[in-house]
Amino acid sequence: MAVKILSVDDEAPLELLMRQFFRRKIRNGEYEFFFAHNGLEALEVLHQQPDIEIVLSDINMPEMDGLTLLSRINEMQRSALKVIMVSAYGDMKNIRQAMNNGAFDFATKPIDMDDLSLTIEKAVKQIEFVHRTQKEHSQLVSLKEDLSVAAQIQQYILPRTFPPFPEVADRVDVAASMVAATDIGGDFYDFFPLDEEHYAFEIADVCGKGIPAALFMAVSRTLIRSKGMQGLSAAQCISECNNLLAAYSVDAMFVTVFYAVYNVRTGVMTYCNAGHNPPLIVHADGSVEQLPATEDLVVGVFADFTFHEFTHSLNHGDAIIMYTDGVNEAWNASHEGFGMARLQQVMAQCASRSSRQIVDAVSQAIHVFTADAEQNDDITMLVIKRL
Repeated sequence: MAVKILSVDDEAPLELLMRQFFRRKIRNGEYEFFFAHNGLEALEVLHQQPDIEIVLSDINMPEMDGLTLLSRINEMQRSALKVIMVSAYGDMKNIRQAMNNGAFDFATKPIDMDDLSLTIEKAVKQIEFVHRTQKEHSQLVSLKEDLSVAAQIQQYILPRTFPPFPEVADRVDVAASMVAATDIGGDFYDFFPLDEEHYAFEIADVCGKGIPAALFMAVSRTLIRSKGMQGLSAAQCISECNNLLAAYSVDAMFVTVFYAVYNVRTGVMTYCNAGHNPPLIVHADGSVEQLPATEDLVVGVFADFTFHEFTHSLNHGDAIIMYTDGVNEAWNASHEGFGMARLQQVMAQCASRSSRQIVDAVSQAIHVFTADAEQNDDITMLVIKRL
């Protein structure tokens, strides 16, 4: 598209000179000129042609001078519009004032048309830069809005109602939280009933952050829930999900998963740990132990890998905390990690607390430890307690 240029000057011969000198650019559709004889006429032209991007304005004109016109143009707040002031060489005081008031550049009379052409070309490049910046800003705003919607969707697909299973609320106490390090995260947790006695619980951490991790998270969660609800054992569920994810993995993405089937009547939990942080168990007497890991690979890397499962029984009053590495690896300002020792110390003080109180206690301890340090990873926890 042609760059639209408005020439404002009360000297009539200047219009003919402009048309003659820039005739090739006008003919080739590079420049399109408009003309006005004073500031008032210029404002009217600018109103009629809002896409004018360069104004060549004389300073000394009747009815409205160039400096007043410049101030009126500034009020329009059109960042791409560039004003080039024109005046006699001896009028440097007004030229300096124009430059101080935001003029892009200036030319002196008698006008050197070659020099003016270079000045206009420089203005065109600056205008193109402004347009690119505005476009990139609009794209960033749009992306930010999309990320905000994605974050809402991500939070929506995670279970948010507690207690989640009113029918067994007197047998098991459940609480969870997920705080993403960025707008959207790669961590997730889930739980769902399998039958009247058995309930599935899972927590997972997708490699990476941002949109790719969030998409992989959504796919992983859907697959695990779908396979789990088919009544597969913990190891079978993870094995089948692994085969599906490995077949379609992009850029070697993977997910660590702790998946458990819990019997709310007996307290027996059968679980598979696919490269995830081993959960901690706090007993009613305040002692804390780490759940033995099945030492299996992460999910989504190698198909046909044989996963394993272990069994553990929760006693009455025992609570198990599943967490992602954003918990134990939370950094403070000195890049010191929160660590397992601190996590176990917090857990030891939570023997008599509810699952929600345990989640809140760990969250508060991390908050105090990290202070003003930027969150470096998603912080996700899932706690179940046998009542």
